[in-house]
Amino acid sequence: MRKVTATFLSWLLIAAAQQTAPPPATPAQQTPPAATPATGIAKFSVDSQLVIETVTVTDKNGKPIEGLKPEDFKVTENGQPQEIKFFEFQKFEDADAAAAAATAAVPTVAAAPKPSVPPPPGTTAMAIKGEAPGKIMYRDRRLMVLYFDMTAMQVPEQLRALSAAEKFIKNQMKPADLMAMMEFNSGAVKVLQDFTDDRDAMLKTLADLVAGEGLGLDEDDAAATDTGAAFGQDDSEFNLFNTDRQLAALQTAVGMLSQLNEKKSLIYFSSGLRLNGLDNQAQLRATLNAAIRSNVQFWPIDARGLTATSPLGDITSRGGQGMYTGGAQMQMMSRFQQTQDTLYALASDTGGKALLDYNDLAQGIVNAEKAYSSYYIIGYYTTNKTLDGKFRKVAVALKEYPGGAKLEYRQGYFGGKEWTKFNSTDKERQLEEALMLGDPITDLTIAMEVNYFQLNRAEYYVPVMMKIPGSEIALAKRGGAERALIDFIGEIKDEYGSTIQNIRDKVDLKIGTETAQQLAKKPIAYETGYTLLPGKYTIKVLARENETGRIGTFMTNFIIPNLMKEEKRVPISSVVLSGQRMAMSEAIYNANAKDKAQVANPLVADGQKLVPSVTRVFSKSKDLYVYLQAYAPNATAAQPVVAFVTFYRGQQKAFETPPLPVTEAMNNRLNTIPLKFSLALNDLHTGRYNCQVTVVDPANGKASFWQAPVVLVP
Repeated sequence: MRKVTATFLSWLLIAAAQQTAPPPATPAQQTPPAATPATGIAKFSVDSQLVIETVTVTDKNGKPIEGLKPEDFKVTENGQPQEIKFFEFQKFEDADAAAAAATAAVPTVAAAPKPSVPPPPGTTAMAIKGEAPGKIMYRDRRLMVLYFDMTAMQVPEQLRALSAAEKFIKNQMKPADLMAMMEFNSGAVKVLQDFTDDRDAMLKTLADLVAGEGLGLDEDDAAATDTGAAFGQDDSEFNLFNTDRQLAALQTAVGMLSQLNEKKSLIYFSSGLRLNGLDNQAQLRATLNAAIRSNVQFWPIDARGLTATSPLGDITSRGGQGMYTGGAQMQMMSRFQQTQDTLYALASDTGGKALLDYNDLAQGIVNAEKAYSSYYIIGYYTTNKTLDGKFRKVAVALKEYPGGAKLEYRQGYFGGKEWTKFNSTDKERQLEEALMLGDPITDLTIAMEVNYFQLNRAEYYVPVMMKIPGSEIALAKRGGAERALIDFIGEIKDEYGSTIQNIRDKVDLKIGTETAQQLAKKPIAYETGYTLLPGKYTIKVLARENETGRIGTFMTNFIIPNLMKEEKRVPISSVVLSGQRMAMSEAIYNANAKDKAQVANPLVADGQKLVPSVTRVFSKSKDLYVYLQAYAPNATAAQPVVAFVTFYRGQQKAFETPPLPVTEAMNNRLNTIPLKFSLALNDLHTGRYNCQVTVVDPANGKASFWQAPVVLVP
């Protein structure tokens, strides 16, 4: 097996990606502000890192243990004892008898007023007010956030979610409760209400939320002007297949809450969250780890409630034998279950609990409220002042307690890092360590597509295409030119965990002034290729932007089938959907322009490269290119095949190409038959479709089908 080719290109996609300001530092990374010295007094600067741990201590019966003091605890970091400098006990008084006292003892937190002037683009009307290091703003208060993912709920589900929140605030909210509200809509996380116990302000905020906003594709700025340059479509296609965006939005919300040292519960209203196979594992892990670091528990609520499905499938079912064998029903239930599995994972991995298949959605908020028990907040200044970004294991224990006690707390955190002080050796070590981490880093957004094409009876060519939104790449002026410096590192492992291939490339991308302006709205794409044997593989790739040190991770599993053993269907390669062809001479960067192995790439023909879309979002104003290969390795001569492409919208067939008969094959032992389509999409409506490619071998009575979701935008 050998590495075939690596190329760095730039182009594609559809609606402007919004750039979010980096989240504030977590409590484990906060540094006390230096005091301004008075005139004539020497200034001393100490670089200390305050680490906050929230610790729940219960006896063997699960009852909170109160009255403990700092000297009762022992804290270590990587085995080194730490001195406790900050200690608080949080106790919630929810009993009716204590309600009046609790309300009198703790002043009402006023709702933040709405600004009289609309905020600038990219900002929110409100923000979560943070705490100074070592300070507690909300003593003896329970902090809960109502988070509405409007992109994941239909209008009836949005109405149920808003009604449940209203019911809780009116009838079930307790004196110790403080509520905040957030909304994910139109690609941005918005703080609608900071923490408050003002019920009237919260109810007004709920009333201002309009159900149904943000559901249409026409809200995305997809009609970007085509410049005709090496770039293709707008990079907002990263927003449309948006599972990663939904998880990243949760991570953004967690980052806002990390400014508070107390425990927080995020009640997540959604209609399920379905992962695209294993494509979203990196972002899922990053979101979970961010929540754990920030002392945030997820309490997902499935706004669909208890649902019932038709035995013959829903409106998207296309009929066929599956309707009568139970196959259609099983497939539909499997898809539904997958959307709930992610909600369950978010809850269980952070200490929360998901409310699934239950119509009283307000019960999910009550569950989060009841789960809170009294806890201790412990803070210390770590003795490890190295800014290496490594994981640090924290252990908290009671020195002694008769009868035993159970402690629940965060098991560790990642230390701070200062990118500007890294030398070349540090940067290389950082990449290697980041590759080995189980905790993915998702500062950069990466999308990936892996395809396969049979080369001979044993080997397959595997092109790997990765894309990063250009708006996330920092440019540095060097020598009068714009440059984007990007490092790539990765590996491909087989099903036994053995490393089969390594990915390592360093790109110094020179960009002209005009191209740099386009890069703000266009993604860049990196392509590499390998030859592999049939089998199951895992690929993990990291990209690092070298001006700021931001890293993105993508990992997924893929399978290369053994087409030599295919007897029931027509052996075909993977199917590539593309919205653009470009000349190889237009590539901004070509790592191996003279590599003869580039000829093995079936996506290159006549000096032009077919660019896989990765996210499968296409503009109606441009043609859609479809490419695949069929094989007849055991035939003495190539057998004619017929192929056609069909677009389904729901249950109905929206478009179908005329059957394309192909009789010519490549001159090789596989009798490779290339199948190429160029489709005009201007007569189709914008929206979501299922694209199906059908290949039929009339002589042998065989057929193959391939299907994938696509999105059409103006």
